[in-house]
Amino acid sequence: MENDGKTAPVKTGRVTSIDALRGFDMFWIKGGEDLVHSLHALLPISITAALEHQFTHVEWAGFHFYDLIFPLFLFLVGVVLPFSMGRHIEQGGGKMQLYWRAFRRLLLLFFLGLVYNGIFQKSLHDLRIPGVLQRIAICYFIAAIVVINFKVRGQAIVAGSLLLIYWAAIALIPVPGVGAGVITPAGNLTGYVDRLVVPHPFCCYTFGDNEGLLSTIPAVATALLGALAGWWLRSGREPVKKAIGLALAGVGCLAVGSIWSIWFPIIKNIWSSSFVLFAGGWSLLFLALFYWIIDVRGYKRWSFFFLVIGANAIVIYVLRGQINLNMVLGWLGYSRDALGAGWMAFWRLVEIGVFWTFLWILYRKRWFLRV
Repeated sequence: MENDGKTAPVKTGRVTSIDALRGFDMFWIKGGEDLVHSLHALLPISITAALEHQFTHVEWAGFHFYDLIFPLFLFLVGVVLPFSMGRHIEQGGGKMQLYWRAFRRLLLLFFLGLVYNGIFQKSLHDLRIPGVLQRIAICYFIAAIVVINFKVRGQAIVAGSLLLIYWAAIALIPVPGVGAGVITPAGNLTGYVDRLVVPHPFCCYTFGDNEGLLSTIPAVATALLGALAGWWLRSGREPVKKAIGLALAGVGCLAVGSIWSIWFPIIKNIWSSSFVLFAGGWSLLFLALFYWIIDVRGYKRWSFFFLVIGANAIVIYVLRGQINLNMVLGWLGYSRDALGAGWMAFWRLVEIGVFWTFLWILYRKRWFLRV
């Protein structure tokens, strides 16, 4: 697990911008999105309408800001791998310890994903097995194994190979009754495999599962792209050059993803290879921006709000899945429409404040659930 760059890796502390960007990302998942919708309901003008539009998922092909949220988080899971594993190796730790650590996190994250899906509230027949945390768990584990056993160049080759293999499978393997290379919601290979392999009670949406089996292959490449960015940040290069390098890599990924989309469209639902590169490009640009502002220029105070969220992102994800404003309103016999747009916006702010305060308490006590 060596660095392939011209400069040797350096021992660095925690990069604040990574935690802040993770918190920025999680904020939109767990509160920010609902606040945007409430804002538009309260003030239905063209600006808020355009903003709200970006906080909806594209139905099939295309890309909105909200389509970036999940791949950005998975990208950041990969970014931290060189830091945690690099320190372990430098401190004389062995590979078996790293394998065991990765396996434990695989089990923990997968279990938390089942908790989020309602394993304690639903019967097994009604429980959905795939999910966001489940995909993070699997991708983290596979990416960790790759990082442990391959140098940086090898990690890049694995990531690129996964994208090409996935593209080849979609293009060449025929779906019964449909044929090969069909990229429609009903006819694509990814959805067909989900419907074929995963028992119906545990899967899925109409034509497959957003976090299904085959699409996990390119999702691993998303985590490995983050790992490559992590090695770059951990190198001995000057901080300004690191920020510029991340930005240039981001522009390059956007360009390649856009070109690739001519043959393999940008589709989040099946995590297409062009989607990996396009979302990866934006992820790199956001990381470059946060790193430049926070770690290079030293402007950190503004990021504290996001830093608190990012330090325990998995905690807030699972917790808000179990209790949130919509659930509380239902328990009290109210509906969102009955409250009106103004009150909904107000209570959304209160909800965000309550959860943030809880995370702040955990932060002050230095209690963290690391990913």
